[in-house]
Amino acid sequence: MRSRTSPVSQPITIRRAVARDAKRLTRLVRGSGAYEGKYASAVAGYRVGPDYIEAHRTFVAVGADENGGRVLGFYSLVLAPPELDLLFVADEVQGRGIGRLLVAHMQSEARAAGIDRVKVVSHLPAEDFYHRVGAVRTGTAFANPPAVPWDRPEFEFRILPE
Repeated sequence: MRSRTSPVSQPITIRRAVARDAKRLTRLVRGSGAYEGKYASAVAGYRVGPDYIEAHRTFVAVGADENGGRVLGFYSLVLAPPELDLLFVADEVQGRGIGRLLVAHMQSEARAAGIDRVKVVSHLPAEDFYHRVGAVRTGTAFANPPAVPWDRPEFEFRILPE
């Protein structure tokens, strides 16, 4: 898959996350440029732990490099009720189609699990991304202070059979 901007020049592998990925995924969440300024409080103490990785279908996009693979992004699919809980792409590789690859992979996982719809509560700066990758706006998740003091758009992916 290719994005409308510059494609990824290195091979990308999407694999199941393992416990040793937890610290890298936590750093990716906490270091996300989308959560700077007024949004920083939402991820300040956030942790993606080994327990979370074990409990949910969490997958990482890994790029080949001199260290044997760098985590470029990840997502987490909760099966009951079906929800895309997390989706992050490293700031320096955004716009290269990695998010689109992760969404396509998530849809394939949902389809394999017999799920026909996946909910997403979007971060405000990610709203356009979800529109571009085919999610349909279904409503609003209202603020939940102090953790999230702002309303967020709610989307749904409709998972079509192959």
